[in-house]
Amino acid sequence: MSTQTAPSMAPGDAARINAGQADVIASHRRGVLWPAGLLAMVCVYLIYAFIAFDVPGLIAKSRLDRGVLLGLDSVAYKVHIEKNLRRDQLEIAVEGERAAVYETPPDWVTIDGADPMTSTVDIDMGSGYRFVIEGSSVTLTGPELYEPLVITSTAEGVEWTGATPDWVLLDPRKVEARPSLFERVQVTSGRILVFRYFWGWEDFWFEFRSPLNGLSAGALWSLAWSDERIEPETSNARFIFDEFWGNPGWQHGDVFKALLETIIMAFLGTVVAAFIGLPLAFLAAANFNPDPVSRFAIRRVFDFVRGVDNLIWSLIFIRAFGLGPLTGVMAIALTDIGTLGKLFSEAIENIDNKQVEGMQSAGAPAVTRYRFGVIPQILPVFISQSLYYLESNTRSATVIGALGAGGIGLKLVETLRTGKDWENTLYIVVLTVIVVVGMDMLSGWLRRRLSN
Repeated sequence: MSTQTAPSMAPGDAARINAGQADVIASHRRGVLWPAGLLAMVCVYLIYAFIAFDVPGLIAKSRLDRGVLLGLDSVAYKVHIEKNLRRDQLEIAVEGERAAVYETPPDWVTIDGADPMTSTVDIDMGSGYRFVIEGSSVTLTGPELYEPLVITSTAEGVEWTGATPDWVLLDPRKVEARPSLFERVQVTSGRILVFRYFWGWEDFWFEFRSPLNGLSAGALWSLAWSDERIEPETSNARFIFDEFWGNPGWQHGDVFKALLETIIMAFLGTVVAAFIGLPLAFLAAANFNPDPVSRFAIRRVFDFVRGVDNLIWSLIFIRAFGLGPLTGVMAIALTDIGTLGKLFSEAIENIDNKQVEGMQSAGAPAVTRYRFGVIPQILPVFISQSLYYLESNTRSATVIGALGAGGIGLKLVETLRTGKDWENTLYIVVLTVIVVVGMDMLSGWLRRRLSN
């Protein structure tokens, strides 16, 4: 029987194998250590930012309850029942507006008596709670009150007797009770104020005093085709549209014009940037401009104009040219000239030069070479990037408008300044999002059509 012996290994082979194994182990360690080290650096930075920005202090100072109230004001409206003891006045109004005062009380408010100072006002809050105003006192009854809570307004302040659950804030100067988010009462020296919230946006279609307020869609449709005109000089259909378009509370016409102004601002800024950036991109491309000095200068111009944010440019142009959409157009155009010019120049440098060389060998002039040898190759990049920045500039135009350039951004700032028109703020935000989504869908459809 023969036996086989393993081939002998030379000392050099063993050394090479050991060196290879060491390289594999070292490579594996580097592959593990680099991500681990990077993750550790990120964690250290986050911990530093957490401490530097005093996140625990910000959380402790935050008023989540105010955020909830602002969110509620965005999707609901409230009816005020106010008894002013100093003016001997009782008023029921939507959102406290003088132009939206009820001449007759709603069905959930019962007034017993003609004199506002001596009459009894019985308010059914719709959730089992009942607020009854008599004289200078309001009595609260409801599920969580084992005995009625009586709050009295006096010349010196506020007094109270009865049950005081956690949702009652007691202070000698002001007592506020809020059983839920949808009902609240405030009593101060000389005033009793009751709020009841309702879902929806009040008087969104027609103002409070409009003859069309409260009509159903079917009633409006029938009225639009009726021969009996509300105003003899105007058709009913026109009257319905004018009442909606000129709603003073929601200002649908002004909001639409501001939104259109924002779209035009973004469109003109993008178009100007694209058609100025394209010829400059040829001067910045190495394969079309052999002069390194001019190339360097053009590229630094691109870096400069896109290195300054369009918000900063808008502030500069506002100082130079005043408020208006022209400021927004110039700020968007100047910023995007640098960005689109850089993108277009890189696309030009990456073209296939065979087409250009073939036309050059055939004796075609430079303009013809650019038109038929370069433009068809960079056209997809030109279109896709221009459409993308058109969509992005719609959002930028909103922010620029808030600084004074006009458009929907200025309308948004106006609603924020009042501190109470949060439903109008949400309305404008929703319209802005719809426009951005629409621009995104339109640009995607155009890109697909043009690529086929």
